[in-house]
Amino acid sequence: MRRTSSISSISSSASEEETMQVFVKDVSGKETIPLTLPPNTSIATLRTLLALRTNLPQANLRLVHAGKHLSSSQTTLADYSIPPNSTLHMALPLRGGMPPKKIRCSFKECKDAAQRIVGDCGFCAGHFCGKHRLLESHNCEGLENCKKESHDRNAERLNAERTVAIKGV
Repeated sequence: MRRTSSISSISSSASEEETMQVFVKDVSGKETIPLTLPPNTSIATLRTLLALRTNLPQANLRLVHAGKHLSSSQTTLADYSIPPNSTLHMALPLRGGMPPKKIRCSFKECKDAAQRIVGDCGFCAGHFCGKHRLLESHNCEGLENCKKESHDRNAERLNAERTVAIKGV
């Protein structure tokens, strides 16, 4: 079966080469792209064709056939034993990497894990373990200002609530 009028076909103009039709489902699974290719087409060439067809970057195209990822770009469709009229699936690239790094105590040479939420200091933006999470323990830079502000607020409240005795009544 040979199709020369299709945009997606690769044809050799000099010789009558055997071709096969392959269907590629896009990431959403709604659209199927028919391609007529020779069996010795490399995966890199197939990715280039699909990148042109779908307007996606070639680096983001992952192809899957029968649960196997077609990752090696030098191998061909015949190397993966892909029969004619088979369906390949495009997949999104895998995201990931290292798990998040554990947050350690910011106190001098302490190597304990910092406590979540409770161990976060609002004044110095440090993360502290259970032993050093209190403001007095880690001598926070903003601690003196905080104590002074708190003292002033309390003094103002006490002065507002003070009753004045009236003499001579």
